[in-house]
Amino acid sequence: MFAITKRFGASTIEYIRRMGVMGLFLFKAVLFMGIPPLKVGRFLKQIRFIGMQSVVVILLTGAFSGMVLGFQGYYSLSRFGSDAFLGPMVGLALIKELGPVISALMVTGRAGSAIAAEIGIMRMSEQIDALELMGLNPYRYLVVPNFLAAMVSLPLLTAIFDVVGIFGGYLIGGKLLGVGAGTYFGEMASYVEMSDIMEGIYKSFSFGVIIVWVCCFKGYYAGIFSGFGSEGVSRATTQAVVLSSVLILVWDYFMTSILF
Repeated sequence: MFAITKRFGASTIEYIRRMGVMGLFLFKAVLFMGIPPLKVGRFLKQIRFIGMQSVVVILLTGAFSGMVLGFQGYYSLSRFGSDAFLGPMVGLALIKELGPVISALMVTGRAGSAIAAEIGIMRMSEQIDALELMGLNPYRYLVVPNFLAAMVSLPLLTAIFDVVGIFGGYLIGGKLLGVGAGTYFGEMASYVEMSDIMEGIYKSFSFGVIIVWVCCFKGYYAGIFSGFGSEGVSRATTQAVVLSSVLILVWDYFMTSILF
C-alpha cells in the first residue's frame, strides 16, 4: 500500500512538473515574440506550410460539412415548417462552432504533427544544440515563427472553411431541396451578427496558439519526456496531436460557456 501511494505521489509530482515546464515554454515563446528582429524568411515559410498547404484540406472538409448541415438542417427544420431558416442555421453553426473547431483539428493533423516531428528530429540529431552553440536562440528561430504563422493562418483558414461550407449548404438546400437563394442568404444576413463572426475569429486565433504551443513543446522536449530515437519522435508526435485535439475541444467549451 505504501509503495502504491509512493508511486502515485511520484507520478503526480512529475505530471505537475511537466505542466510547469510546458507553461514556462509558452511564457518564453510569448516573451521572444516581442523581441526583434523577426526571422521573416522562416515566418513566411511557415505561413506557406501551415496556411497555404492546408487550403485544399479546408476546402474539402468545409464543402462537405456544409452539405451535411444542409441535409440535416433541412430535414430537421421541415418537421416544424421552418425550412426557411436553413440559411441562418447553417451559417451560425459553421461560423460559431464547426468552422473554427474542424479547421483547427485539420491543421493539427496535417501541420501540427509535422512541426512536432521536425523539431523532435532536430532535438534527436542535436541540431538544436548546434543552434545554441552558434549563438542562435532556438525559441526565436524555431518556435516564434510557428506561433506567428499559426496565429495568422488559422483565422484565414477558418474564414475559407465558413464561406465554402455556407455555399455547400446552399448547394444542397437551394439547388437540391428547393430553398430559394433569397430565403437562404436573406435570412442568414438577418440573423448572423458581427459578434458571431468575431466569436469564430477569437476561437480560431486561440486554437492556433494551442496547436503550435503543444506541438512545438512536444518536439522540443522529445528526447526528455518521450524517449530517444525514432520511437521517441513517434511518441512525441502522437502525444502532440492527441493533446492538441483534446485541448482544442476543452478550450472551445470554456470559450463558449464563459465568454460568449
